[in-house]
Amino acid sequence: HKTVKMAKTTAPTSSGEPNSYVKLCQEFSVGGFSAVPVKLRPGCKACHLLYFKPHHVRETDDKRPADRTLFVLNVPPYCTQDSVQRLFSRCGKVQAVHFCERPGGQIHAEDQSTFFPTTQDIRTFKVAYVVFEKPSALKKAAGLKLSEPFVLSAADKPIVTGMRKWCQKYTQDRPDVTELQSELDGFMAEYDKRKKEELEREKARGEEPDEEGWITVTRHGRTPGAPRTEAMEKKALKREKKKRSRRELMNFYTFQIRESKREHIAQLRKKFEEDKEKIATMKANRRFRPY
Repeated sequence: HKTVKMAKTTAPTSSGEPNSYVKLCQEFSVGGFSAVPVKLRPGCKACHLLYFKPHHVRETDDKRPADRTLFVLNVPPYCTQDSVQRLFSRCGKVQAVHFCERPGGQIHAEDQSTFFPTTQDIRTFKVAYVVFEKPSALKKAAGLKLSEPFVLSAADKPIVTGMRKWCQKYTQDRPDVTELQSELDGFMAEYDKRKKEELEREKARGEEPDEEGWITVTRHGRTPGAPRTEAMEKKALKREKKKRSRRELMNFYTFQIRESKREHIAQLRKKFEEDKEKIATMKANRRFRPY
């Protein structure tokens, strides 16, 4: 998405001025973006603007299909996926809402664990991708006009801010031991089940021949293969090196012949010096010493 400069607006100062925000959003259109006013709670006098337009990019993405995705800018940190879904569900059924730190950012998979999340919440202003179930809903959302600011915090799912938010975070970081143990037991049971299925598949693959009549050698078949340990790998390398040295041609090149002759002469000289020392020692031992 290209960077677009939005029109600068000022917050209303009285309780009657939110209607001017609504009128401004109804006439707003910059770079293909439309605007919708939102506020955190019903009693809030200040409004916030969300800018949105259909998501059109060259790259294809299964999680952000071009014909069903709405691109939303200027999403505040306290805004939740549920509040964005409620806002645009009036245009059609919403399949998913994805938050990213920047346009085109990576969409992470939803956390399966309650106590061990793999992703962190975005604490700054962000962008949202609203994916509808039908393309017709995207066309309705592109022309969305509200008669009054949309309230993000619902009665059944309120948005917690301030001190309550940090107290809630403190409580969530100290989970109930029973619930935590239950999740761990479920994870280990699923892990054991998956490993058992893999073991059964390996055994079946090691006992049944394929289309060409070959049998795959596995650790759990009738003819288990050798384990790939570090000691086994060292032994295999040692055997391979020994076989290579046997196949190597000796004294094939001229420089090999010259070096072998030089080494042979050096060994003869060394042996000659050792023999001289032995003879000198023997003569000294045979000398007559009267005293």
